[in-house]
Amino acid sequence: MTDEQAMQAVSEGEIEKTAFLYEKYKRPLFNFYLRLGVDREESQDFVQQVFVRLIQYKHTFKVDNDFKSWIYRIARNIFHDSLKDKNRMAQELNFEIEDILNFDDEQYHQIQNALKSLPLEFKEVLMLSRYEGLKYEQIAETLGISVALVKVRVFRGIKKLREVYFEMYE
Repeated sequence: MTDEQAMQAVSEGEIEKTAFLYEKYKRPLFNFYLRLGVDREESQDFVQQVFVRLIQYKHTFKVDNDFKSWIYRIARNIFHDSLKDKNRMAQELNFEIEDILNFDDEQYHQIQNALKSLPLEFKEVLMLSRYEGLKYEQIAETLGISVALVKVRVFRGIKKLREVYFEMYE
């Protein structure tokens, strides 16, 4: 069963199919929030909120939509809602990398520090493309921007990350 088929079943009233989607997406969504600087406990809460909204807005899912883009759009909206609610937009995010990257401790901290200084618009596209494996078209749909703008942000984000990294550690 594809994600889209499972979501279609959910939107037709088979709420138990949510369990399939939850098992598949709980870990990637949790990691998505961690990389945005959300602490572990709040990340778990956010993942739960994603699935509450998934059920709440099940009627808005269209069969021809890409489910992965749709669920990450929900996740992103929850994150941005929390920023607004807590008035944290101006604060710098703690950006932790808890991935299977094979960096030693020093490199890990250096990259973490460099990523902290990137604007959110660059962090988002880099995370969605590099860590979550979304295609540029999916990212564009998730963020509500054009594919061309996604490509520009990825290019500029990588360039900026490289500049920051070498300024800090050369």
